Amino acid sequence: MSHSSSLSLAVSPEELGAASKELLEAPAEEVLAWVERRFGSRAAIASSFGAEDMVLMDLARTHAPSVRLFTLDTGRLPPETYEVMDVVRRRYGVEIETFFPERARVEALESSKGYFSFKQSIEARKECCAIRKVEPLGRALAGREAWVTGLRREQSVTRTEVQAVAFDADHGLIKVNPLVRWSTREVWAYIKAHSVPYNVLHDRGYPSIGCAPCTRAVKPYEDERAGRWWWESPENRECGLHVRR
Repeated sequence: MSHSSSLSLAVSPEELGAASKELLEAPAEEVLAWVERRFGSRAAIASSFGAEDMVLMDLARTHAPSVRLFTLDTGRLPPETYEVMDVVRRRYGVEIETFFPERARVEALESSKGYFSFKQSIEARKECCAIRKVEPLGRALAGREAWVTGLRREQSVTRTEVQAVAFDADHGLIKVNPLVRWSTREVWAYIKAHSVPYNVLHDRGYPSIGCAPCTRAVKPYEDERAGRWWWESPENRECGLHVRR
């Protein structure tokens, strides 16, 4: 997919600026309602089926019912993640558009560098993420005008500047983060109040869940992303899906 540094044709710079200002401190429901009005099915929620994504999907049922849903299946997800995905399909009656990495690239990586190359260096880990996540995301976003994520500022040091609505220059479309100001407590209060299904790994000390080999439980004093690529320093713990600029 070709990246663009210019604003998506679907939204003018003036409209984006106005929306960013208007939705700066708006409730998640209002942000999702704006996505529904402005983009409808041309927008999609990117879900890894963590707690935040489950809240987003539940809210979207009412406030953004036309917005699509997709996930990236890296081939190394925990079985518990597939279980909650199946619960979502049955409970919400939604289609989960699934994007896999390119077979030839995965085969070449594992044949030449083994099955745990991502632990050798930051560069090697990012190569694995690029093949299993970043390239499939490019295909998942192709033809869309906006994508919606469960990013929250509280999650880690790499996400403190996240905005509710912004232009994603790396992918050339609008990126919307309705839960940006939510706390962990608010996420779980919503899940409990609305009986939202969630990944059972959360009950086992996993606040952030990705590929099985790259995710562990965290200790009470650690931040939410400490269990992702824990052998690296905190400022490097992103896979490339959410580029910092």
